[in-house]
Amino acid sequence: MKIKRSVDRVGKTLMMTDNSMKRYEQVIHYLMVRIEAGEWAEQEKLPSVRSLSELLGVHRLTVFKAYQELKQRGIVYVKDKSGYFVSPAKPLALTDQADDPSVSAWLHWDTLDRVQSLEAEYQFSKSLIDPALLPNRYWGELMRDLLDQYPRLLGTYSTIQGDLELRSSLASHLTAKERFYLSSDEVLITSGAQQAIDVISRALVKPGDRVLIERPTYGPAMEIFRKQGARLVFTDIHPEGYDLEQIEHLMKTEKPRLFYMTPTFQNPTGISISVEQRKQLPELAEQYGCYLVEDDSTYDIYFKEKPPAPIFTYDTSGHTLYIRSYSKYVVPGLRIAAIMCRPHLMPGLQAIKALTDNGSPLLNQKLFLRYFQSERMHQHLSKLRTALQLRMEVMEQCLLETDWTWTRPEGGLNIWAELPEGIDTGRLLHQSMEHSIAFVPGTVFDPSHASGSRKLRLSFSYVREQQIREGMDRLITLAARS
Repeated sequence: MKIKRSVDRVGKTLMMTDNSMKRYEQVIHYLMVRIEAGEWAEQEKLPSVRSLSELLGVHRLTVFKAYQELKQRGIVYVKDKSGYFVSPAKPLALTDQADDPSVSAWLHWDTLDRVQSLEAEYQFSKSLIDPALLPNRYWGELMRDLLDQYPRLLGTYSTIQGDLELRSSLASHLTAKERFYLSSDEVLITSGAQQAIDVISRALVKPGDRVLIERPTYGPAMEIFRKQGARLVFTDIHPEGYDLEQIEHLMKTEKPRLFYMTPTFQNPTGISISVEQRKQLPELAEQYGCYLVEDDSTYDIYFKEKPPAPIFTYDTSGHTLYIRSYSKYVVPGLRIAAIMCRPHLMPGLQAIKALTDNGSPLLNQKLFLRYFQSERMHQHLSKLRTALQLRMEVMEQCLLETDWTWTRPEGGLNIWAELPEGIDTGRLLHQSMEHSIAFVPGTVFDPSHASGSRKLRLSFSYVREQQIREGMDRLITLAARS
């Protein structure tokens, strides 16, 4: 009986608590994320209506309705007198994806955008830089000088691929600093990293393709690939990095089209993988015909030592697409990011970019270029790293007073923490908001594991040191009462 109560409790914590979703939709979400995570393989039998209703604490008719809905969608099938089974994978029509409960779940309470939109005095949910730490006054001067130099700039479109001068500058910089050996023709400017992920997904992924992805991972990336009709295959990331044997097995058996990763100050864990793994991953990608999509949004935010060179540096076969974003820590309003890849991939990316917006705003690109080429940017980054390290250390001092567990980040903007068993961070968020405290529950990044409901991402970059002390003290007190 003790075991059954424990199982019941775990099952119920995995159900969503958003009142905008019906109970049977929550059951569908529960089943979908586990099928995608591989907990039930193709042709494998699913729990009976009775056992699943007991596990989740819902009526049997609710589970029956969920199974019938999944049957209609082709996700499960029925064997007479044997129960429900996972259907073999097949491409899903894009028009069906918008109504897929596993997608609509992300579009409701479990989305990063929704959590970050919460107004709070103690804002630990926004993985953004405190505006007070950004060079705001300098941008006004730069804008005036730029418009004097290019009086017709506001009446000019950019090319689809991006401003040639900016592309050349980025290529030269990364070749000199990271040994990328790029030309301007191998750079595509995008309006932020999220657009870069979307462009790559639409260019490379077809409905029904497998996409390998870290667990936990950046929630909006999962949304993008799901909406493209991909089946997600998960691989865990640990403090020591990836399990390369597991990745090779998945590449061999699942044949993913691409592997989306954030190997430097990973979001949300803050983990960075070793040089050895950075060298081995391109070899696996070439061997199994899998593209690596390396998302590097906080590469320059390190606290002690500069991180290892990006995976792109070690790729000799052209299987890596590298996303470099400057939005978070230089000037968020300009939304400047870039995709770097070898020439054979560029035409497909340009075609999608043309359909998306026909090119990012030229004014934004020219403004960023002037800053990127100035000594001010390097001075800004040095001061910013110091300020963020101090805020991270203040937050960690607060955590030392708890029985929570976490891995100290060597860079980035977040701390990924796990609370004791029995505390659900989704419920804790609702309680915290009554005290004007916001954070991101773990299920946003890892909806398929029971432990995800005990984890949370705490961003230290958007709040001042005194706010961190006050807000963390309140949060820790609330968690202790849960």
